[in-house]
Amino acid sequence: MTITVKITISLKDGMLDPEARAIQHALSNLGYTTASLSTARVFNVGIDTDSSEEAKRLAAEMCDRLLANPVIHSYEVEAVE
Repeated sequence: MTITVKITISLKDGMLDPEARAIQHALSNLGYTTASLSTARVFNVGIDTDSSEEAKRLAAEMCDRLLANPVIHSYEVEAVE
């Protein structure tokens, strides 16, 4: 069985986010005022396993080993129904 997990990786608080800053500036130029803005990457990964808990564990392992830098990133993993 394939379980799909959604992985969201974002910068930790206090880390510079130049992409978000540029987007916020561009929105301001278009007349949109934003109090804050941040960016994140989202991965939808299909994992062959029978358990959503096992799929989430494997996804977290993927983040720890490859997808996220633990010094600057935080991540969330959720099973998609």
